[in-house]
Amino acid sequence: MMNKNRQEILKETVAIHRETLQKHLQHRLEVARAKGDENLIRLLEFEANSLK
Repeated sequence: MMNKNRQEILKETVAIHRETLQKHLQHRLEVARAKGDENLIRLLEFEANSLK
């Protein structure tokens, strides 16, 4: 029983971490687009694709 709870907590933690990474990445992309930094946009888009 305890092991199942730990596994569920771990899965939830991983999901929350991924969601946080995606939110931060999205914000960084928005800033890069606002600045017109094409090189950074490409790098961030590559990073976003690697998270999928």
